[in-house]
Amino acid sequence: MPEEILFKFEQRMDRSEIADYLRTVADTLEGDDSLTLEAGADSVTLSPPARPEFEVKAERETSSSGGPAELSIEFELEWNEGEDDDGELTIG
Repeated sequence: MPEEILFKFEQRMDRSEIADYLRTVADTLEGDDSLTLEAGADSVTLSPPARPEFEVKAERETSSSGGPAELSIEFELEWNEGEDDDGELTIG
């Protein structure tokens, strides 16, 4: 299935700034509201269902030139468009 990027933002920032963004996302999810992402002229509003799929991934990407490896943590919410499943999100 082809992938369409609806919004992308990438910027180096302090860990405390990142934590603030993550708290805002968490508060929005808990409040059952739509989530609006904005950066400059780019904007997208998404409405996750009550039980989206939640994925956490830690990766190490090694450089082919022998440079230092790049480490990353990814948090992803995924659902089918139009999906609206009432229920409780459980993270264990």
